[in-house]
Formats: sequence, C-alpha cells, structure tokens
Amino acid sequence: MVREIRYRGMKPVICCHPTRKHRRRRLDRRLYRRRYRVECLFHDLKRFRAVASRYEVACTWLWLS
Repeated sequence: MVREIRYRGMKPVICCHPTRKHRRRRLDRRLYRRRYRVECLFHDLKRFRAVASRYEVACTWLWLS
C-alpha cells in the first residue's frame, strides 16, 4: 500500500503499529495532524446527511458553531 502511494508521487501519512520493531516509517506529525483534521471534517459532514443532502448547509452550520 505504501509503495503504491509513493509510486503516485504522494507522501504516505500512515502511522506504524506501535509494536512493530523492524522497518518503522518516520511520521511527519504536522502533516498527520492536518490529515486527521480533514478526516474529522468529513466525519462531521457525514453526520448531516440525514438532515440535509447539501454539504454547504452542513459546512455553514459547523462554521457558525
């Protein structure tokens, strides 16, 4: 999976399992934090699917709260 990501010219931002001893990847914490925030945003947007099918309404609601 990581090899495919690098092949496409992207930087993998995937945490290694903490018990892994060999060939551990370095983790860019700043980039990982951004990725996490984007994932949280999509999670929050998905909560509004039942209320409104338009994501603009959900984004406005999240921005105002």
